[in-house]
Amino acid sequence: MGPAAYTDGMSDPHRPPHNGDAPDPNDDPGTDADAPASAPRDARPAIRLDDVLKLAGIAATGGMAKRLIQGGEVLVNGAVETRRKHLLHEGDEVEVDGEAFVVELSDDEGEPEPDDAP
Repeated sequence: MGPAAYTDGMSDPHRPPHNGDAPDPNDDPGTDADAPASAPRDARPAIRLDDVLKLAGIAATGGMAKRLIQGGEVLVNGAVETRRKHLLHEGDEVEVDGEAFVVELSDDEGEPEPDDAP
């Protein structure tokens, strides 16, 4: 005779069944689909490091940006940064090959300036 089957639809036979009305102490509360989304860690505007290198013309392609970053050739605020998805914020300093620049972000990036003419 095989192991007893649980009737509550659980796939793990080593986890005991629980009362559907009570919270399951084995469940991770952070994975509840009905729970509200957690607040972002930093609500400031941000841009990825690899995107900054492309926009600044330092890297012609994403692959080139990846090689520069993972090769340890990029400094962010004076420290080597090897994560290409590292988020940069207003005022962060990026340095590549001895040339540095400061990140400047605007809320209306890419939007045309309004025409003040009547």
